[in-house]
Formats: sequence, structure tokens, C-alpha cells
Amino acid sequence: MWRSIASNALTLFIVILIAMAALVAWGRNEFVKPGPLAGPICLQVERGASLSGVSRNLEERGAITDARIFRIGAEYADRAGDLKFGSYMVPTGASMEQVLQAITESGKSTCGRDLNFRIGVAKSDVILSELDLTTNAYVEVARFDAGVDPLPAEYIEIADDPALVFRITVAEGVTSWQVVDSLKKADFLTGALETVPPEGTLAPGGYEPARGTERVALINEMTERQSAILAEAWANRAEGLPYDTPEEALIMASIVEKETGIAEERGQVASVFINRLQQNMRLQTDPTVIYGITKGESVLGRGLRQSELRRETPWNTYVIDGMPPTPIANPGVEAIRAAVNPETTDYLFFVADGTGGHAFAETLDEHNENVARWRAIEAAQGAEEEGGVQGE
Repeated sequence: MWRSIASNALTLFIVILIAMAALVAWGRNEFVKPGPLAGPICLQVERGASLSGVSRNLEERGAITDARIFRIGAEYADRAGDLKFGSYMVPTGASMEQVLQAITESGKSTCGRDLNFRIGVAKSDVILSELDLTTNAYVEVARFDAGVDPLPAEYIEIADDPALVFRITVAEGVTSWQVVDSLKKADFLTGALETVPPEGTLAPGGYEPARGTERVALINEMTERQSAILAEAWANRAEGLPYDTPEEALIMASIVEKETGIAEERGQVASVFINRLQQNMRLQTDPTVIYGITKGESVLGRGLRQSELRRETPWNTYVIDGMPPTPIANPGVEAIRAAVNPETTDYLFFVADGTGGHAFAETLDEHNENVARWRAIEAAQGAEEEGGVQGE
């Protein structure tokens, strides 16, 4: 009798194990198979949202078949507590696994309304965009100059939308004063900025502050990022550089940044200035003269005068030896890398070539020929512009 009971119990236990295994396999298949979504949706994960609430929202909108399986899968993947605030596009047929990855991994919003506050060298502007789910492309809704233009109706209408994603894009080559002045105009940030950070210490690039972020906190993030970039570049620097500290490399990087906007030229431009330093030649670079005039607080907006080229300031490399005492802008990562790992050349001169780039030369005679060509191009362009005005 007991043997029969034990045998039946063992059989039942095996049946239960098989059923559980089948249930787990079914659940796993439900979690990874393509989902039921017939068209893409934009999912908003609010601050402090729970996995339970998000999973119910997904089920109600037809993005997943079962909220419980989604939660169990998240627990099994050890991601139940990793929800990231933001707006995420859930594509057609996305599996539960793919949805979980989207809302727990990068934290980078991929849909919804997007406000990009762009800090540029000439001005700051704001672009309001919205993702078109049918094309998966952002469409511009409104654009305005921060602190200059009146706020457009499109922005006022959605300014308090919790789904609005804020971005700040800092252009390479802007000055620290420009960054601070622009951030004061960003109405979605809070707090005062009492001082301007040292020139060159703010990393250009993209940032995604939340509404209400302290301006000081954002400046600290920019500073920490630039410090890390500089430290890594300095640790991997070439031998034989004519400067001994990362701070001096940052000065060189800022000059390179202001001299060329063409990525492929940065290493060559850096080589020119390094060759000049090694031969005890003055750098003679116009952007340093401009910085001595504006202190980075404005755009000169005109050509330099001969008197300005001769005027002595701490930054005027036509009259001082070596490098200026501080950077003249905030260089990007590629300019920093070029400053510590320049190309190996014998170039000592460069001038604009009429295509947006520069013509490089090893000797003064070669340079004078390049200058003559550039002057001819300038004259031709001037004649065309003059003819265009007369013809209107």
C-alpha cells in the first residue's frame, strides 16, 4: 500500500515538474516572441513610475500580451528596478524582451516631443521637434532664438508637458562665457550662475537635463566630462610635445578648434603650431587676437585690423612668444586628441584654400603662393557679390 502511494506521489511530482517546465517554456516564448503591436507607439515612463504601472499601460495599449509575464520576465532578468525616465518608441511587433531593454538600458529618449537648446558660437537657438512615428524621424515644429525672439505658441502650448524631452547641445569652440550666458536663458533650468568657469573646461556635446535641473549641476557635469576627456587624451599623448601639462595641451586644442572646422585637418593644424613652438616661432594665429579683444564675451563679426594685430594683449600670438595664458574656447574631444597626437609634418604655414579647408606649406615661399591664390579667390568672390548686388 505505502509503496503504491509513494509511486503515485512520485508520478504526480514528475507530472507537476513537467507542467512547470512547460509553463516556464511557454512564458519564455511569450517573452521573446514578436509582440502584438500593429503600429509603433510612444511610451512615456514618468519619474518614479513602477514596473506594475508601466506593464499595465503596455498591455492596455496592445504592446504586450500579458502584463504579468512582462513583470516576471523583468524580475528574472534582474531589471525590475532599472526603469529609466523618458519617452521611448516601441516599434511594430516588438517583443517583451525588446520593450524591457528600451525602458531600462540607455535612458535616452527615442520619441515624443524634443526641445533642443543649442548653444552656438554666433547665437543660441531652440528647436522644438516631434517624432513622426510613421517615418521614425523628428519633424521640426518651431524654432526661435533664446532670449531674443518671443516664445512661439507651439512652445507655450507644450512647455509643461511632462513628456517633453529637453536637450542641450553645446557646439565645439564656444567660450565659457557664452555657455553661461546661454544657460541663463534656458527657462527649463533653475538656479543662478554667479561665475564663469575657466575657459576650455566645459565639454561640448549633448546633454539631457531634466526639467528643473540646477544650472550649476549642469556646469559641473560639463566640467567633469571635459576633465575626463583631457585626462584620457593626456595619458595617451605622443612623445616630444612642446608642452608639459594637460592644461597647456588644452590651450593648444582650443587654438586648433578655432582654426578649423574640418575634422580631417585638425592633426595637420596642430602639427603647424607644434612645429612653430619647437622652432621658437610665434604662433601668429588670428583667433587668439580676437579672444584678446572680446575675452570670449562676444563675436567680433568683422575682420581684424592691422592695429589689432599689433596690439599687445596676453593672448595676441603675433606679439607674444609661445602660447597664450589660457584656452580661447572650449575644444571638442577631437581637437584635444589632435593637440596631444598631432600628425607628423614639416608644415609651418597654412591659409584658406577657398573650399572651406586650408592649404599647408613647409616654406614661406610656398605659403606666399598659397596666399596669392587665396587673395585671387577672395577678389573673384567679391566681384561676384558686387555684381549680384548691382544686378538686383
